Amino acid sequence: MDSTLGRDQSWIPKVIKKKTCSTFLEDTTSDRKQPLCQCGYAKVCHNTVATEDNFGAAIVSRWNTAEHTTEEPTDAFGDVEFFGKGRLHGKFVRLSSDTDPAIVYTLITHFWGIPPPNLVVSVVGGEGGLKMKTWLKDILRRGLVKAAQSTGAWIMTSGLQVGIGKYVGQAVRDHATANTRSNAKVVAMGIAPWGIVYEKDRLVNPKGSFPVQYTVGSERGAEHALDENYSAFLLVDDGTNNRMGGEIQFQARLEEHILTQRTGIGGRGSIEIPVLCMLIQGGPKMLQRIYKATMNNIPWLILAGSGGIADILAEVMVESFTAETLKKEVEERIRKHFPAEDTHSLVELVEKIFENKHLVTVYNADLEGTEEFDTMILKALFKACKKQSTNAQAYLDELKLAVAWSRVDIANSQLFNGEILWKSGDLEDPMTAALVNNKPEFVKLFIDNGLNVAEYLSYQRLEELYSSVAGNSLLNTFLQKKKVERRSLQGKDSMLAPDSPRVDGSHRSYTLLEVLKVLKDLMGDFCEPVYGQLFKPTGDRNNDLLLKPQELPYQMRKSPTPWTDLFIWAVLQSWNEMATYFWEMGGESVSSGLVACRILREMARYQPEAEGAKVMKEMASKFAQLSLDVFNQCYRHNERRAFRLLVRSCPQWGRATCLQLATEADAWNFLAHDGVQALLNQIWWGEMDRNTSTWKLCLAFFCPPFIYSRLIKFSSSTEEKMAEKTASDLDSVDGDLLLQPSEVPCDSEADIRRTSGWRRPFWMIRWKQFWGAPVISFVGNVIMYFAFLFLFAYVLIMDLPLESPSTMELVLYFWVLTLALEEIRQTFFVSMNIPMRKKVKLYYQDMWNKCDVLAILMFVAGVVCRMFRSWFNLGRVLLCLDFMVFSFRLVHIFAVHKELGPKIIIVGKMIKDVFFFLFFLGVWLMAYGVATQGILYHTETRVSWIFRRVFYRPYLQIFGQIPLGELDAAHFNSRCTDNLTASPDGELSPCTNSYANWLVILLLTIFLLVANILLVNLLIAMFSYTFNKVQEKSDIYWKFQRYNLIVEYHQRPALAPPFIILSHIHIFIKRNIRKVPTVKGTLFRADLSEAVASRLMTWEAVQKENYLVTRNKIKRESNMERLKRTAQKVDSVLSYITDIREHDRRLRLLEKQVDYCTEALKWLAESLLQSDVIRNSRAPPTFAGPSSAKDSKP
Repeated sequence: MDSTLGRDQSWIPKVIKKKTCSTFLEDTTSDRKQPLCQCGYAKVCHNTVATEDNFGAAIVSRWNTAEHTTEEPTDAFGDVEFFGKGRLHGKFVRLSSDTDPAIVYTLITHFWGIPPPNLVVSVVGGEGGLKMKTWLKDILRRGLVKAAQSTGAWIMTSGLQVGIGKYVGQAVRDHATANTRSNAKVVAMGIAPWGIVYEKDRLVNPKGSFPVQYTVGSERGAEHALDENYSAFLLVDDGTNNRMGGEIQFQARLEEHILTQRTGIGGRGSIEIPVLCMLIQGGPKMLQRIYKATMNNIPWLILAGSGGIADILAEVMVESFTAETLKKEVEERIRKHFPAEDTHSLVELVEKIFENKHLVTVYNADLEGTEEFDTMILKALFKACKKQSTNAQAYLDELKLAVAWSRVDIANSQLFNGEILWKSGDLEDPMTAALVNNKPEFVKLFIDNGLNVAEYLSYQRLEELYSSVAGNSLLNTFLQKKKVERRSLQGKDSMLAPDSPRVDGSHRSYTLLEVLKVLKDLMGDFCEPVYGQLFKPTGDRNNDLLLKPQELPYQMRKSPTPWTDLFIWAVLQSWNEMATYFWEMGGESVSSGLVACRILREMARYQPEAEGAKVMKEMASKFAQLSLDVFNQCYRHNERRAFRLLVRSCPQWGRATCLQLATEADAWNFLAHDGVQALLNQIWWGEMDRNTSTWKLCLAFFCPPFIYSRLIKFSSSTEEKMAEKTASDLDSVDGDLLLQPSEVPCDSEADIRRTSGWRRPFWMIRWKQFWGAPVISFVGNVIMYFAFLFLFAYVLIMDLPLESPSTMELVLYFWVLTLALEEIRQTFFVSMNIPMRKKVKLYYQDMWNKCDVLAILMFVAGVVCRMFRSWFNLGRVLLCLDFMVFSFRLVHIFAVHKELGPKIIIVGKMIKDVFFFLFFLGVWLMAYGVATQGILYHTETRVSWIFRRVFYRPYLQIFGQIPLGELDAAHFNSRCTDNLTASPDGELSPCTNSYANWLVILLLTIFLLVANILLVNLLIAMFSYTFNKVQEKSDIYWKFQRYNLIVEYHQRPALAPPFIILSHIHIFIKRNIRKVPTVKGTLFRADLSEAVASRLMTWEAVQKENYLVTRNKIKRESNMERLKRTAQKVDSVLSYITDIREHDRRLRLLEKQVDYCTEALKWLAESLLQSDVIRNSRAPPTFAGPSSAKDSKP
């Protein structure tokens, strides 16, 4: 509904009417001085037409609201503000008792902004001077109001400060005080007669009141004030004044109308709004209302022990009476409590109510307690809707109601107890409601009771789920942004798929294309986009994945990976329990947990709320730990399979590997695991012994013949290793082979030659084993890089002539050229299956690659300048600075060292601390420098000297260089001048001003105090904190850096620059001419066949189940779980005790009935003996009980 219509309520008097008396009939029983009409208003309150109708008054002796009233536009509506009550507001309207309830319901829900109810509880009963018992107040506050808040219910009472309405208002106030959350508001609605409202004339304004000031006062006769704790007031006008009961018929019609309305409860699958009437105390007139409500199938909840007619009905409903005994018992109770009433008519009403016993539920606080009042309400509704059918369709509304109220216990005990035959299709709409409203306990319940997720989740339903995300969520912001981008790229004239309605009724819809783009942004460019196979590119450079209008049939298809799709959907909404359940049910547990970690940490960067970002980071850490725990279980079971799991290409996650996912997700603990490090050691050393000393590697590097000696130990050959690997992979997982011999991947050159019968000679195998190891590539690069720096330094210092380049300089040029060629190879030729733009983007994500590019560009600029005589000095300076950049590159090389690696991270983080320190120091330094310069040198005009004295001199003073001759008047230089133009050669400096020289000394003292003591110690403290923080996890940091270094040198050629040019030529010939595939790629990425991957995933799933079983076992043994189980057992015992008490009550009742039957039979036997109907000389038999039998023994 438009907000303008919501504010403009001028239509209300045109639609909603009030009633006024049209015929004055004097009330002869009134003792007032002024004539009073039978409607309750004085004669002066009637118009001339009503008072002059003498003929009508003569022939009618009794006033009737239907015949003696007319309807006019209402003159009281708008907002009411309760003065002195904290500016509490409420809505109100004066309406005729004959008003259409549909109009009133529309006014409440659309124009007053009150959300439609999930339940309506109409509280009736105690009126007038009701004195509420303490336990009844607790039920209203801790039971009714709490249940209304949790279920989204409306509470309907009179809304006045009298009777039950007063106590309900107090309960609403207490609940609002105890719950400060904005979503804890309870909707309490007052329906009261207009004629008994206190100070009702204040509410009258034909144009509406926005708001009207209303003062809550004391009672005045039959009038009562409105209660400030209610949200809305429906003041029913039947034309009477100071009379109750005019609102009863209207309230009954409103309840019947609400029963016919449907609400999208739970977000999916609308149901009829249930209405429940609750009786507290009550008088005899209440029986007629109960009877009419039960005839309309409206259930009632009666509070036993509250008094009045409620206790009579409670006793009747609980006890089992026959038709004869029922009438007798009811007559006795009515005569006892209401002796002045018509007993016969009341007994008939009770008997009629008893016929609909299933609609009446008795609540006994002594037996049930007050904590789970919402459970009792739900049971009352279930009892009223109890059916004999076993067809699940008849119970869908009750199931959706249980979902809306989050009462999985009731659904489990009442609807999934084995009596109802549920099918998978019956649970689809409730499943969607449970998913949309984040109720994982219902999701588990539905899946456990036969819901087929593979049949349930189609791409269309998945899009509905994404379209149902909360409007204020971060995911909705992402999706809306991508949708706007798609529309702008497609243009206004393009054919877009129309927005399908959301499950909550709105028209905001998203497709999987928006989801694809969001996941692409969150997961990064290291993998192919998820859901990318559903869309085809249009060739647009601005958008590689632009949806074509005709490509929408995918929505009808079932999702091949439903658990994964639901897992992604839950993770994107940061729903912890839901995402964990889908992770447990889905496959690829290790990779899925790492993907969730990556997505959540990336989303936390965009989350504006600190609390939301904290939740996302905690979830990310949780899923990273789950992946680590499952991998640890796999590694302890089988090391080789765990290695295969790490490097397997995951089709579900864009062909990324677990190692890649862990790196992108910053899962440092995962990469620091012993299993990952064992794989990295295996790749790092290749087939050499891991205990080989560094000097042996260097000796073999400079003297290759030592490779064939016993100086360096090697493992078995590649062919033998592959055969051993194949044999080890042929073991079984619970009886199934993981790999068949024919399914072993054969993708390397060695495998191809081995299968063809060709075997490499020994010298070639040993040569490849040595030079193919990344550690040799690293050693060679370190040695040659030191040689490169030595050559660079030699050229800069000793061999950089002004004329043409020298021989050593040309060698340096060639060396840098080979470095540049290697950077080009790393950029464009390492990853062959991704677009060029993505290759460049991936390359520049590494800081050290940026450093390499900067060094090469500076070298090129320096060489170009060096070639020109006029720019020679500039080129020399650029080359000197470039040497510093090349030297800084050594830091990355030492990251592999266990001691130096963490220190490099510490230095990098300390540099960030220095920038913060320099900011504070710069502000203080500038303030001091400008002040002292202005005081001492007021005639200085040389800009260079001004900057030197403002910034440079104070900076040196921090390190102790204090020029007293320029600051202290006692040491001023006498050779100076105030006219600098008279000394053009600059021999004389400007004279120092001695005025206020004491202030300069004071400023110097304060500057040194702050800079040397305060700021420097602050920097030291920051450094200490950073050092301790990193040192605690130094081993993890080192292992993470080591992984990146191993990956880099694993991809590098065996030879180091400048000999790397030979490796480049060899690679070019091998890949482009001989078409031999790479072997190194299989070490960090393995594309397994479908059968092999399926067996590997089965083995991983088995290990995950073992891990979950172990975790649950540990959880069950914890003290918290033991306490929970003990509490459940205590509750079960209490339930048994309650049942025993119920059985005992029934047994006592049965004993009474047996005694009655015994007395009746005894009387019948005596009567027959005394009569002449039966002639029998034998006396009737007597009952021989246990006591009599015992007495008869001798």
